[in-house]
Amino acid sequence: MKQIYCISGLGADKRAFQYLSIPNYQLHFIDWIIPEKHETIEAYCSRLITQIKTENPIIIGMSFGGMIAVEIAKQIGTEKIILISSVKTKFEIPILYRFLAALGLHYIVPLQYLKYAYKIAFWFFGIKNEKEKKFLKTILVDTNPTLFSWSIKKAVSWQNTILFDQLKKINGSTDKIFPLKNNNADAVIKGGGHFMIVNKANEISTIINDWLK
Repeated sequence: MKQIYCISGLGADKRAFQYLSIPNYQLHFIDWIIPEKHETIEAYCSRLITQIKTENPIIIGMSFGGMIAVEIAKQIGTEKIILISSVKTKFEIPILYRFLAALGLHYIVPLQYLKYAYKIAFWFFGIKNEKEKKFLKTILVDTNPTLFSWSIKKAVSWQNTILFDQLKKINGSTDKIFPLKNNNADAVIKGGGHFMIVNKANEISTIINDWLK
């Protein structure tokens, strides 16, 4: 059975992928590790790679996990990279985020506390029903503050310009974190927000299975 390695976003874990259905593939979930002080994204990915035991793996990355998947692909060969609710290069990151990164404001704001601003999080993730709110709350509460803050800082200042031929990307039409207008998506989920891996899992699974054929 072929292997797929999954990388969640912003310090979340394998719960983010639980609704995907990809028959005939075994899913492995990359565990986030605590970043070292002043660690670069390249060095961090070098440590994550030790969890990958397959040559030329298939990698699925969600949100910031998509950026990590791209960085991993710079260091090892990959058969396919699939991004969900993410970006391919720095040019797809909203200008506001890049502006804040240029000013260094992401180092001033106590980002580790933002994970408790649930109403803001629900709006950004496009979540409305109580089941999904509870699910996101649980993920945010369980996220390590150091990892959460580091992830946001690296996301807004990401410098990648490399486009991989084996990379495909799925974005939602109503994603508020990575708006579709900034993105060159290979597939678009109508009505999909940033949390669509949960509430649009069937549609995403269909696209992924088609790409893997």
